[in-house]
Amino acid sequence: MRTRFHENLVQLADRLQAMCLRDRAAVATATNALLRADVELAEQAIDICRELDTMRDDCEHAAMTLLALQAPVASELRQVVTAIQLVGDLVRMGTLAEHIAGIARRRHPAHAVPEPVQPVVARMGAAAIAMATSAAAVLGSGDPHDAAQLDGQDDTMDRLHHDLLTAVLAEDWTGGTTAAVDLTLLGRYYERFADHAVQVGRRTIFMATGESPDNWPSPGPAGE
Repeated sequence: MRTRFHENLVQLADRLQAMCLRDRAAVATATNALLRADVELAEQAIDICRELDTMRDDCEHAAMTLLALQAPVASELRQVVTAIQLVGDLVRMGTLAEHIAGIARRRHPAHAVPEPVQPVVARMGAAAIAMATSAAAVLGSGDPHDAAQLDGQDDTMDRLHHDLLTAVLAEDWTGGTTAAVDLTLLGRYYERFADHAVQVGRRTIFMATGESPDNWPSPGPAGE
């Protein structure tokens, strides 16, 4: 019985990782839609995000079945409850990617991102993809040391967000009010996407160790 329970836990972890990989696909496609002013790509990103609703239901059902039928002990209970919390973060990442795609779709056929700030937005998209990739790897491995690295990756996103706001608020900004509003929202969406990826890492630390992520040692400058 316990062997079957642990097999089910592994399957649940696989489902969470699959959700995170769909988040990565969604934010990558949404970013391309923004930069190319491509409404078909925007629709593809939105479709990917809607897949996450079904994946969420599957994960939550699997987790609740484990709780109801398998009587998990303390460490197992921690894993199942944390998995339910992780589902919330992963769904939110998809929602934020959908918001990004929504701006691209709403402004089509015009570019939502003026040319001068396209490089910053491209780097924000790349940072989001990298963080989703790392989060998915952490969900697969359950390694708390790798999970702690996500905090450092978030610093990159924070710097890019600052750069974007600085450009929008500059006295020589010529992109107009509509673009400024869109970019302010986009910056927030990318930042929050990254924050939820960090939460995946923090929850993984707790799930693997039972320790608060606040008490887990931060990685050194070289990731040591």
